[in-house]
Amino acid sequence: MKNLSCKIKAVITMFSITFAVQSFAQQGQVEINQDQNITRLLNVKKQLNKTENSSDRYKIQIYNGNRPGAYEAQKEFRESFADWRSTDIYEPPNFKIWVGNFRTRLEADRALKRIKRKFPSAFIFKPKKEKNG
Repeated sequence: MKNLSCKIKAVITMFSITFAVQSFAQQGQVEINQDQNITRLLNVKKQLNKTENSSDRYKIQIYNGNRPGAYEAQKEFRESFADWRSTDIYEPPNFKIWVGNFRTRLEADRALKRIKRKFPSAFIFKPKKEKNG
């Protein structure tokens, strides 16, 4: 009998809690007011990012040497750092591995700090602009 009264008390408590939560629940509607120029600015920014020349960005070189060494360095980099893309470049007679495409020097410095733990000779640079014609 005592066990039955405990069950009844538990059921009543659960119903009371459910009723209390439901009675204090709030519903509302959110309305966002933003300037129409924000959407236009975002579209302009997207277009700039598409046409932005990568030579305006910073990169990190992690390797300079022969082909097998470059492939090994690139493999090791990809296994250790999935955050950044690496690219192999051939500038006769050397193969180079370049990492990232950083907008600011600060971004590149932060990445370099992490990368130098694995590749101590890594350094930051800005690629030269290619001349057309």
